[in-house]
Amino acid sequence: MDAAMVTAVAALIAGPVAGLAAMYGTRGANRAAREGGVITGYDSLTARLTAERDKAEADQAKAEAELAILELEVARLKLLVMQLGGTP
Repeated sequence: MDAAMVTAVAALIAGPVAGLAAMYGTRGANRAAREGGVITGYDSLTARLTAERDKAEADQAKAEAELAILELEVARLKLLVMQLGGTP
């Protein structure tokens, strides 16, 4: 085999190997980008859920305070009815 033949065979082998290496590298980069997107989405979802939970807790506290006010009003009205001689 002369030098020209060795160069030609090396070129024939190097082309597909370089193509496979490029495909493998691109696949790894795509996976990293996909995983980065998943983590970003997870962080966004966590933040939205935390905000929703905080709002629900605030709404619950407000409802409990309103309930306590209404219970006091019911007790006051029952007392007033009893003072006027009625039965609640």
